[in-house]
Amino acid sequence: MRHEIKIEQVSNSKLPNVDIENAPFGRTFTDHMLMASFDGEAWTDVKIVPYGPLMLSPATTSLHYGQEIFEGMKAYRWANGEVKLFRPEKNMQRMNKSAVRMAMPQIDEDIFLDGIRKFVSLDQAWVPEREGSSLYLRPFMIATDEYVGVKASDTYLFMVIACPVVSYYDAPFKVKVEQYYSRATNGGTGEAKCGGNYAASLYPANLGNEAGYKQLLWTDSKEHKYIEESGTMNVFFVIDGIVVTPELNGNVLEGVTRDSVITLLKDNNYTVEERKVSVDELVAAHSAGTLQEMFGAGTAATIAIISAIGYNGVDLELPSVDDRPVSKWVLNTISDIRMGRLPDKYNWMVSID
Repeated sequence: MRHEIKIEQVSNSKLPNVDIENAPFGRTFTDHMLMASFDGEAWTDVKIVPYGPLMLSPATTSLHYGQEIFEGMKAYRWANGEVKLFRPEKNMQRMNKSAVRMAMPQIDEDIFLDGIRKFVSLDQAWVPEREGSSLYLRPFMIATDEYVGVKASDTYLFMVIACPVVSYYDAPFKVKVEQYYSRATNGGTGEAKCGGNYAASLYPANLGNEAGYKQLLWTDSKEHKYIEESGTMNVFFVIDGIVVTPELNGNVLEGVTRDSVITLLKDNNYTVEERKVSVDELVAAHSAGTLQEMFGAGTAATIAIISAIGYNGVDLELPSVDDRPVSKWVLNTISDIRMGRLPDKYNWMVSID
């Protein structure tokens, strides 16, 4: 069954009062939002309405037990004015995988894909034109039962909001290997995109920031021996000409940008290894001069250049941006596909029409 999507437009847009080409990340939101409700049996009441506050009971389940999931995705404006979404079906698949792990209903395909296309079409004037800018989309789902008891909710709210953004990271930065706190553990929710994973990371991330590190490099919870991912992105290393990234082991988020990077590299004759990456291996490679590059890959981060790795009180400095051929090639290639400057042979870009 396909759902009717009702649309209620704002009477006056906020856009004339917003500089979308220079909007800070995640602070300024478009005129509308997409909503759908799950009544215990099916998704109903699919609508696009003016952006505004929610009315929730203080007993709402998600406020007490964290039954919540979310996604991050982007829309881009091409030089000819067209607006395109980047691989939205992958975000839908990952969100539904997260939903299963968090005991939540999966979202219907037409609500997610058709709803987002209609939503972005309605607010497409908010998609920036400036290079490096985009419209960031935040689909999310929360439990909505009014019940203070530990059980999966029967009812849920699915929403999508959007904000114009510039680059999340505007310069190379340092990361610190986390040797005490853990982001995820075997059998936990590491590969689900749920708020609890991020909440647990905030305190150690603050400690890292105070020490001069933009992000943490999370390690396995058992031995703190193997690299897993960074706070806002998957990570890649170039070691002696080979591109290496931590394998998907249940603790690592299955990044859409990660998958795209691996596809591009393999199709262009780069050797890519998805495997365990130990801290000791990185230290030894740095000492031998074979740790040539490190970069992060994520929807918000896109391709983020890592300048140094902090470990045991020492910063392992990496080559300058000018000496990063792999990172630069990946960044330029994925950006050119997203902006329509290169042929989209993978059919990654989806029209909102």
